Formats: sequence, structure tokens, C-alpha cells
Amino acid sequence: MYRLLIVDDEAVITDGMAEIMARQDIPGLDICKAYSGGEALDWLNSTRIDVVLSDVRMPGIDGLELMEIIRNNWPRCRIIFLTGYNDFDAVYQAIQNWGVRYLLKTEGYDKVIAAVRGAIRELDDGLRTDRLLAQAKEQRIDMETLAHFEYFRHLLSGAGTLHSPMLEEDFRKLNIPLRPAVPVLPVFGSLIRSAENPSYADRHEATMTVKLIGDSFLRDKTRCVGMIDRFGDLLWLIQPTTEGKDGPDADYAGTVRFLEGTLELIQASCCETLSTDVSFTIGSVPLSWESLPWVYDRLRQQQHVRVGDGASMVMTVSFGQHDSAEPIRERVRSDKIELLSGHLEGGRRDAFMQTLKEISEPISGGRMVHFAQVMEMYDSVALVILSYLNQSPTDDPLTSAALLRLDKHATWLEAFEYLARTAEALFALRRQREKSRAAGAMEGICSYIEQHLAEDLSLVRLAKHSHFNPSYLSRLFKQETGQNLSEYIDKARTKKAKELLAEAEWKIHEVGSRVGYESAHSFTRFFKKVTGITPQEFRDAAKTWPSDSSKSLKPYPL
Repeated sequence: MYRLLIVDDEAVITDGMAEIMARQDIPGLDICKAYSGGEALDWLNSTRIDVVLSDVRMPGIDGLELMEIIRNNWPRCRIIFLTGYNDFDAVYQAIQNWGVRYLLKTEGYDKVIAAVRGAIRELDDGLRTDRLLAQAKEQRIDMETLAHFEYFRHLLSGAGTLHSPMLEEDFRKLNIPLRPAVPVLPVFGSLIRSAENPSYADRHEATMTVKLIGDSFLRDKTRCVGMIDRFGDLLWLIQPTTEGKDGPDADYAGTVRFLEGTLELIQASCCETLSTDVSFTIGSVPLSWESLPWVYDRLRQQQHVRVGDGASMVMTVSFGQHDSAEPIRERVRSDKIELLSGHLEGGRRDAFMQTLKEISEPISGGRMVHFAQVMEMYDSVALVILSYLNQSPTDDPLTSAALLRLDKHATWLEAFEYLARTAEALFALRRQREKSRAAGAMEGICSYIEQHLAEDLSLVRLAKHSHFNPSYLSRLFKQETGQNLSEYIDKARTKKAKELLAEAEWKIHEVGSRVGYESAHSFTRFFKKVTGITPQEFRDAAKTWPSDSSKSLKPYPL
């Protein structure tokens, strides 16, 4: 999904251009409007913008000043200037920059549409990172990258020293491009969907390619180090590159906004290049290095609390001071038990069952095993399940005294079959909760829309309200309700408009204002497009209806 921002101080031009672009068959194009350079700046500071279509001469912040801000906030954004003949000298210098083009206002809509389509094609081409894919397949991981992986795994385990002097020495020796005296922002990523039963090499190659893609985007505006953790998931540690403003004065809020927008581009690139969905969780508060191990555990847990299927989700979370008292749980020593715990937390049912099968293989295979070894295996798995239940409490009777009592089962094999059944029940409950959370979230969105019909209901604004990224919200709404978000908004506004038009006290332009249209002309055009008649024709017809004949717009079924 791409976001087009149209900027002009003449509302009729801005609105007209937005309507023209909305009628074009450009899949996933989200259109935003700004009636001044200041309003455009608000958009640029709050969400990712991919293409800007802007006038040059505007009061306050003009198009050329806006270009410098765009270059700083969203380096990959394409800019199209609409100019008059007398603006050419000013624009000539601007078009020497990469990604900037211009059109004369006299050239007409067709040229503008073609320019926007051309900019989107350039963005599409930039997502097809064939060069990075080939690089991931051909090059060996050099010793420095491997050393970074091992070093940060060591730190995340809580075994390393996290005090600044020691970190500074380690960073210098390992050539790590971060500053130990400066707080970091963590970004956790996991691959949601890939080929069925991929080999270890295929999984690692896909994850490594996602890391390389992420690095290439994130280094536009940050200092960062990416790594693959012991569960095969991704973690980036990020610091702003604001010149001369490290520490508490660094622009962490701006960096978080950059991450929220750029991670969507990384997701699109991974989907295009690898046919793989990637989900991200951003820690929005700058963290000290000492707090990194427990925050990493919290991010892992938060990442796997999904709404819907979680594919292509970007979630932003923060942790208060009370959260730092202690880690979520002690680490389990056995590699397979650690994997089992990670698979259960991540909702990876097939991988969990395969690992459980490997753990219980000595018993199911009929080999001679000492009772103490069986008890150790059983208790380790049971504690993984119990730990998960403690993190995700449920009123359902999924456990009983038999969970921690090997001697309650007739045979050892029956005991491990009981563990498998308990895990199956947990995975089923998880899927049910994910579906319920998605339905609840969409019910909240529908309620918000119906209560704010007079306000901005753009996808960006609704995404900010719901704390989802725009593309995920759009897809989740369609998945849960069976209709597009824009269709639901149009229906809600039409229904409210009909109710108000049926009441004589409201003038037509007042009705339009109450459903989000400040211009009576725009409201009339919208209403006729949806209903086939003008507001006045509807009002005249409504006078002949019985008083109880108005129909209400039913919310989508939940």
C-alpha cells in the first residue's frame, strides 16, 4: 500500500485532484490532503508518505521548503511539483535531486495521473530487491557478522556485562556501529509464513535475507545492528543519527515514526521478494543497555500476542518502569526445551509437535530409558506448558493434577500423549482468542466511525486510533467484515445523512458538515454517487414517507 499526499493552498484544486486520483485503478493507494505547507508537515511528522504532489508557491511553508523536510523524514518518497511558468527557475534546482519531477499546471490531469503512476512504478521496482536476494544466497556470513550474532545472543541471555565501559571496549573491538552510552530502540521481527516444512538452511537463508533487506532500509536514517536470535527470529537495536544530539536530546520520537513507516516498506519488500510475511514489534521508549535482556523477553512475548493472524503487523509498545523489576522467566537450559517454549509462545503448532515428538522419541521408540530421565523429560515439558499458562491465564480447565504428576498416568507413552493433547487445546484456545480480539477491535473501529462521522476518517487517522499500521488495519477489516473500510465509512455517512435530511431543521450544507463534507458541492456529489439522487431530491421524497420508514445501517455482524 502506498500513501499519496496532495498539497495545495487552493482547496478546490486539492479536493479536485484527490477525487480524480481516487477514481484511478491504483490498488492500495491511500490519498491524504493538505491545504497548506503546515498541514503537510503534520502528515509528514505523523505517518509515512510515499508520493507528494505539491504546489510550489504556497503561503508559509512552500513546496521547496517542504522538499527538504521530506528528504529528511522519508528519504524514499517521490515528489511531483505542480508549477507555473514563472516558477521554473525555482524548481530547476529542485529537480536536480533524485526522485523529484515537475509538471506545468497547464498540462492537465492525464499528465498528473501518469506522473503519479510513474512514481509508484519506481517504488515498486525499489521493493524488488533481487540484488539483495542474490547477495544472501551467494555470500558467506563473514566473521564480523557472526561475531555480532554471538555477542548479542550472549548479552540477551543476561550472561554478559552491560555496563558502559565494558560495552565500549567490546563495541570497539567487534566494530559494532552503536554507542554504549546512548539508549537504544529495539525492533523485534518474526517470519509469519514461509514454505511448508523448510529445511534449516532455507529458514536461515530467508531470515538472513529479511535482515539484509531491513538493514538496507533502516540505515537510511539510523545507526542499527540486526541479528538473528537463538529462536531464529530477528532483533534490531537502533539509535538515531541526529547530528550532535545523542542521549536524552536525540530525536527518538522522530525515529519511532520513521520505523513505523519504514517497517511497512520492509514488509512489502519481503512479500514481493520472498513471498514471506514478516511481523514487527517496536519498543517505542529508548532503553538503557542494562534493561535489554528483560525487554527482549517482553518483546518476544508481546510479538506473539496477535490480533487476527498477525501477518504484516507493525505493533508499537512501551514498557513502564514497574515492568523492569525482573525478567519474565528463567531460561531453560536444554536446547530442545527452549525451542519448545519458543514454539508455544509463538503459536507454531507444527514445530511444537515435531519438537515434542523428538523429545519423547526414546519412549515412543521403545528404547530402554531410566525412570529419572523420563521424569526429567516429562517435567521439563510440563513446566513449559505451565509457564505458558501462567503468562496467558485461562478459566478453561485445560490442566489438572495430572500435568505435574507423571505417576498419574498408566504408561510413560500415555503421559506424553496427555502433554500433546494439552498443547493442542492451548493452540486451539489461542486461535479462538486471536479471532475474538480481531472481532473486538473491528467492533471498536465501527463504533468510532459512527461517533466521528464529521471528522477525518482517513485510513491513517483510524490506524493511529486503533494502534495498528494502516495496511494491516485495512486488510484485517476486510477479512473480519467482508467489506472495505472505505465502503463501511460511506455507508455510515450515507445513513446518517439520510436521517438528517429527513428532518427539516437541517440545511443541506449543515448535513454535509455533520457527515464530514465541508463543501456542499462535495457532499452533493458524494450523496448522488452513493444513492443515485441528490440530497434535495431525497429530502423531497422523504416528506411523503411514513414517520417510521427510515432504515438504519446495520453494523457488520460480530
